[in-house]
Parts: sequence; structure tokens; C-alpha cells
Amino acid sequence: MTTQESFKRRVRERMVRTGERYAAARRHLLSAPATGAGGWVSEPELSDQRVREATGLGWDEWVADIDAGPGRSASHPEIVAWVTERATFSGWWVQTVVVGYERITGIRLPGQMPDGTFTISRSRLLDADRQTVRARLLDDGGPDTLVPGLTLVPRSRPGVKRPRFTLTESGPDGDVDQGVLMLSTDAVGDRCRLTATHESIPTAAEADQWKKFWAEWLTALAEADDQDR
Repeated sequence: MTTQESFKRRVRERMVRTGERYAAARRHLLSAPATGAGGWVSEPELSDQRVREATGLGWDEWVADIDAGPGRSASHPEIVAWVTERATFSGWWVQTVVVGYERITGIRLPGQMPDGTFTISRSRLLDADRQTVRARLLDDGGPDTLVPGLTLVPRSRPGVKRPRFTLTESGPDGDVDQGVLMLSTDAVGDRCRLTATHESIPTAAEADQWKKFWAEWLTALAEADDQDR
């Protein structure tokens, strides 16, 4: 494959991952720092020291090894299988290595899952105890009453610590699937940290929009609590 054909393939792959048009995807790849000469497209979640202590290699070494093995055109499962064959560490660390490699090389964007969708989280410390927050979310009419414009259908059994819901939004042509929402409530002294984790978002642009939505939603909950006190 020529260099030009390879670049066009990378542009098309990014279009699929992000939902961008060809010109925007091409512009991003042209402006991204080159890898292989010390530049990383984005930072992995764990430090070089931590991954070296757990796996025996640092990030630059992993990038060089995987590039020489399955390479950047391989799928996520193919890279996982290749690393697993050579690993003397747990499957969790295998996934960490592969995801880090994909982040460094630009194969995977921040927040992007192996299936190409995106997951985002936003949290807020509320001035109410965990029991009160859970009752408000799950018992007092359910979360539908607190999330305007969205329908939340439970996906998990009652009483679980982190309930999950299918999200849909009404549109002119019927209900539109908006992914999956997980609500986590964690006690912090006599208060509660509420975290909204939104999964299965199709594009990076939509993920950015949902980040703002859930941040505003959590702020509104906190302000409502302040008014009730």
C-alpha cells in the first residue's frame, strides 16, 4: 500500500470512529503530532512507570513491539490476542496495554470503546446522604421525572448499587436510541457523590454534547437540593 493510500485509509477509519466529514478528519490527522519520533497523539490513562512495573515494558517499547507485530491496521481483538500470547500478566493489564497503544497512536480517541462508541462520565457532590439521593432517583417517580426529554428504561435488577437504563429521546419520526446511562451513588461522609456514566454514544462530537448535558443536569440537581434545605 502506498503512503497516500495508507493515509486515505486512516482518514476513512477516523470518519467512522468520530462521525467527522472527510475534510475534518483529514485536517485532524495532518495536524496531529507524529508518533514514532517521541510524539503521542493522546496520553494513555496510566503513567509509563506504572505500566513498566506491571508489564516489564514502558509505553514507547510497547508501541514499537505492537507496531512490529500486528501493527496499526489490526483490529482491537487481534492486538489483544497478540499481546495475550506474550503476556505474563493479567487480562486487565493486557487491555490496559492495548488501549494505551491505541490512544498513543491515534487509533482510539479518548473515551472511545473497542466497538467505536464513546463513554463519558460526569459527577457532582450533593448536599444529601446517599439514601436520600437514591430514593429521589429511583423511588420518587424514578429518574424520568428528573431528566427532561429523555425516557429511561431500567436494564438492571432493582436494588443494584449502579443501576443502568436504556436512554431514548422522542423525535419527529419516533423514539431515538441515545445509549445507556449508569447512575452511581457513593457516600462521602454525610453527603453523596452522584456519577452519571453515559455509554454507547456513536460519535466524539455527540460525546462532547452529552458531557455538557450531564454536567448541567448534575448542577441543576445540586441547586435544587440547596433550595430545599
